[in-house]
Amino acid sequence: MRNSISGVGGSLTALATPFRDMHVDWNALSRLSERQICRGTAALIVCGSTGEAAALTQQEYSRAVRTVVETTAGHAPVVAGCTAPSTSATIALGMEAASAGADALLCAVPPYVKPTQEGIFAHIRAVSHATDLPIVLYDVPSRSSVAIADDTVARLYDAQLIVGLKDATAEVTRPVRLRARCGDAFMQWSGDDGTAPGYRAMGGQGCISVTANVTPALCALMHHAWDNGDLARFAALRDLLDPLHAALFTESNPIPVKAALASLGLCTDEVRLPLTRATRATQERLLAVMRQAMLAEEHAAQRSILALAS
Repeated sequence: MRNSISGVGGSLTALATPFRDMHVDWNALSRLSERQICRGTAALIVCGSTGEAAALTQQEYSRAVRTVVETTAGHAPVVAGCTAPSTSATIALGMEAASAGADALLCAVPPYVKPTQEGIFAHIRAVSHATDLPIVLYDVPSRSSVAIADDTVARLYDAQLIVGLKDATAEVTRPVRLRARCGDAFMQWSGDDGTAPGYRAMGGQGCISVTANVTPALCALMHHAWDNGDLARFAALRDLLDPLHAALFTESNPIPVKAALASLGLCTDEVRLPLTRATRATQERLLAVMRQAMLAEEHAAQRSILALAS
C-alpha cells in the first residue's frame, strides 16, 4: 500500500465542487485547486460532503478527482471522498478514484443504513482490500447517524486498514485517547473548523477544513504558528477566523461556502438540489465577517506566493 498522506499535517482543504448552469465548472475547479496549493494548503480532499459528492454522477466524480490530481501535479496529496450507501458502491468509487490518480480515500460510515460497529469494520476492510490506496476514516455522525467507537478506530488501525481519522465529532479530548491506543504515527485531523485549535492543542495533527476554501493562507499560517510554537500568532489567527467558521455553518455545508466563494468571484453560488442557494441573511452575514479576514488573507497569500517564488 502506497501512503503519501500519513505525516501530512496542518491545513487540508475539503474542496467545494463549483457548478455553472448546473454542470461542473471544470475550469473553476482547476483554479480553486491551484489557489489552494499556492496559498499553503497541505492536501486537497475532493468529492467529499463539501464537494457535494452525493449529487455527482460517477463520470463527474472520476473527472473531478482527475482534474484536481492534474492541477496539483504532485505538489500536494489528493484524497478522494469515498462514501456510498452500500459497500459495493463504495468500492466502485474507490476504484474510480485510484484510476484517476488519487493518493488516498476518505471513507465515512455509509449513510442511511446505520451499520453496527462490526459492520463498519467489515465495510472498511472490504474497501481496503479492493484498492491499494490508504484509507482515512471519517467519523461524521451528524451525516451518517452512526458514531465510530474508539475501539473500532483502534481495531481498524491495528489491522492496517486505515492510516488516520478525520474527526468531525468536535470532541477535542479524543486525540489523547486515540494516541494512547494507536500511537503517534496514527494521523488525527479535525473535521470541525470551530474546534480545530482545541483539537491541535490536544494532539491532533491538523484540520480538514471547510473555511480553508475561503482563507487557505490564513488557515495554513495558523497551523504553522502552532507547529512553530508561536502561540501568540496562533491565538490571533484563531480569533480572526472564528467568526468566519460560524458564518460558514449558518446553513448546511456547502451552501454558505459556495456563497462566500461566489462573493470572491471564484465560482458561482450554485448548489444541486436538494440543497438551495444561501439566503440573503446568510450572504449578508458572510460579507460582514469576510471583510477583515480577506484583507489578512490577501496579505498572507502575497507573502506565501513570494516565498514559493524565491
